[in-house]
Amino acid sequence: MPMINHSPLSPKLILLDAVGTLFGVRETVGDVYGKIAQKWGVNVCAKTLNQAFYQSFSAATPMAFPGADMAEIPQLELAWWRDIAAESFKAVGVFQEFSDFPKFFDHLYQEFATAEPWVVYPDVIPTLTKWRNCGIELGVLSNFDSRLYPVLEVLGLGGFFSTVTISTEVGAAKPDPKIFAVALEKYDFQPGEVLHIGDSFTADYQGAKSAGIAGVLVERDTPSTPDKTSYSTLAEIEVTS
Repeated sequence: MPMINHSPLSPKLILLDAVGTLFGVRETVGDVYGKIAQKWGVNVCAKTLNQAFYQSFSAATPMAFPGADMAEIPQLELAWWRDIAAESFKAVGVFQEFSDFPKFFDHLYQEFATAEPWVVYPDVIPTLTKWRNCGIELGVLSNFDSRLYPVLEVLGLGGFFSTVTISTEVGAAKPDPKIFAVALEKYDFQPGEVLHIGDSFTADYQGAKSAGIAGVLVERDTPSTPDKTSYSTLAEIEVTS
């Protein structure tokens, strides 16, 4: 991984990834899936289910639906996630225990549109406030689905962002340069005036670079050291207006 220059940055626009950058799952995906499954009479080890989920998630095609009508997107999003959940429960051998998996999944899917499973990282609101007070425009750029809109609101983050750009509505997912281009079209800034922040080296850092945008990583599980190649929190990113 290349070294990232930690000299002060002077962007006019900062685009931020959502999950893993602004907020994360309060426990684990396996914990949330397991607790709701238990309400349906299905018991499963949360740790094993969590591992199965990430294997299914990693193997899935990008969450983008090129050419789809906007009216079709919510159902396409739900079906995309339902397939991942089904594969996860099949991998741990309990899928057949559900009396009505689609109905169970509808309940599970809506859970992630609420504040309950999510937690905002403690550095996020103070740092976004600081950047906004410096006159820097802020936007969200995420490989997520349309539930992101209500989630940002219920987590108290919606007011910080002038735009939200998601892969399912664009028809392209990071690191595809198209999604970065669509986000930039909403502003009157040149790529050199923009910074993208995210937690994925491939999707966020390399994706931004391929679009001509500066990118930095926030790897929250990485200890802060003087020779690090990324940041551990948003608060560590030195930005000047």
